[in-house]
Amino acid sequence: MPGIWETHMNFSLRSRSLFKTIAVVLALALPTALAISSADARVGGGGSSGSRGSRTYSAPPPTTTAPGSTSQFNRTYTQPGAGMNSAASAPARGGLFGRAGGFMGGLAAGFLGAGLLGMLFGGGLFGGLGGLSSILGLIIQIALVVLVVRLAMSWWQRRHTPQAAYANADAGAGSGPQPNQRGGLGGGLGGGLGGFGFGANANNAPLEIKPDDYEAFERLLGDVQTAWSNEDVAKLHTLATPEMVSYFEQDLAQNRARNVVNKVTGVKLLQGDLAEAWREGETDYATVALRFALTDKTLDRNSGTVVAGSEQPGEVTEVWTFARRPGSGWELSAIQQTN
Repeated sequence: MPGIWETHMNFSLRSRSLFKTIAVVLALALPTALAISSADARVGGGGSSGSRGSRTYSAPPPTTTAPGSTSQFNRTYTQPGAGMNSAASAPARGGLFGRAGGFMGGLAAGFLGAGLLGMLFGGGLFGGLGGLSSILGLIIQIALVVLVVRLAMSWWQRRHTPQAAYANADAGAGSGPQPNQRGGLGGGLGGGLGGFGFGANANNAPLEIKPDDYEAFERLLGDVQTAWSNEDVAKLHTLATPEMVSYFEQDLAQNRARNVVNKVTGVKLLQGDLAEAWREGETDYATVALRFALTDKTLDRNSGTVVAGSEQPGEVTEVWTFARRPGSGWELSAIQQTN
């Protein structure tokens, strides 16, 4: 009869064998599970992609539809503005000529040099400048030069301050959420309520969002989903910016590599409201929170069986940004997920 130690060792060996078997099964199953999960990807891949102009790195204001925060973009062509914080990081220069920079510093050095030359040639510190009357005149000229330079620098800074620096302040002050919560596909965003948003730059005029614009946003919500499900890239080019279409093409290529196709059907807007709207140069932007119903499923291309998603409809809340350029209609410019 085996002793207790022998029995314990046999149990330990069987346990280790069982654990190794489970580990192998999990190692084989995990990539498949991840592939199925990633295949369950509606338009935009369930991530945050695109650009919002100068506000790409500024979170849109919360709304009734999307009261929480939005995730940052994990795919965007827009780079943070160079020198955005240069004014804050620049070393301070003290003294009367510190803020004026190199020009005033050089001017002061020139006057000081003139005085030193006067001393060297026997005329005293200010001898080379013509006596006491010249000193008084020089002081008046310096004061006038300082005043003119400071006014010029103030104008220059106002003109060249990066637009992104104003985004958060203006978003909180003038471009808050516009309530508009009519349900249904036909009236989810229209409803006769025009939203007003204020641009990232104070020099830009406010942008009014009219009922026709809301109808265009709602129509794009459905049309983009349909073109995505049909893998119709040509149609997507008419509905979204080239940047967004490039992301769609990447996602579609990944689906083809996995031999699956994502189908999004039954899209119905349930609620929507405007987060902000603004104009940059000749381009209009509008960021809208959308809560909509849809059926999202991923099928095997050969058999047509469901490999991810469900036949049952679900609800999604996303924040979409639309862009409009002169002579063209609204296009999808960005999709952000809500937290």
